[in-house]
Amino acid sequence: MSFENELKPSRRHWLYAAVAAVAGLGGAGWAWRKFSPKPVDDQAALALWSLSFETPTGATLAMESLRGRPLLINFWATWCPPCIEELPLLDAFYKENAAKGWQVFGLAVDKTAPVRDFLVKQPLAFPVALAGMEGVSLSKSLGNVSGGLPFSVVLGADGVIRNRKIGKVSPSDLALWRELK
Repeated sequence: MSFENELKPSRRHWLYAAVAAVAGLGGAGWAWRKFSPKPVDDQAALALWSLSFETPTGATLAMESLRGRPLLINFWATWCPPCIEELPLLDAFYKENAAKGWQVFGLAVDKTAPVRDFLVKQPLAFPVALAGMEGVSLSKSLGNVSGGLPFSVVLGADGVIRNRKIGKVSPSDLALWRELK
C-alpha cells in the first residue's frame, strides 16, 4: 500500500494544499526578488544628468535641461503593450501637474521610425526621446535588473531618485509620486 492510499482523502487534500501553498509562496518570493527594483548605483544616477538623447524629430534633448523640478522618466517601447496602455495615463498626469512643476519624459527603447509613427497616431504632451537598446542598459543602471519594460523612475527637484517601478504604472502610483517632490 502506498503512502497516498494510507492517507484519508481529507488529509490528502490538506497535504496537497500545503504543498501548493509553499510552492506559491516560494514563487511569489522569487518574482518579488526578480522584479523589484534593485539599489541604484550612485554614479549612474549622477551620470544621468550628463546624458543627451535624440528626439524623434532629430533635435537633441539634454537631461540637464530637465534638472531642478520633479521628473518622471518612463522607459517604454512601441512594441510593448503595457507601455502603450500606460502612456495616456502618464500624459494625463503630465497635463494635470505641469503647472505644479512636474515634468514627464518618455525615453523610447526603440527605433526612430516606429516612435515617430506612433506619436503621429497618439501625440503626447510631454517630451519623448530615443534611447535605442542602450536604454535597457541605462534602465538597468537605475535598478531595473531584469531590463523589463515599462520602467519608471521618479526624481525629486534635487535630482535624487525618489521611487522606481518595473511594470505598468497605476493611478495610485501617480498619486503617491505626486507627493514626493
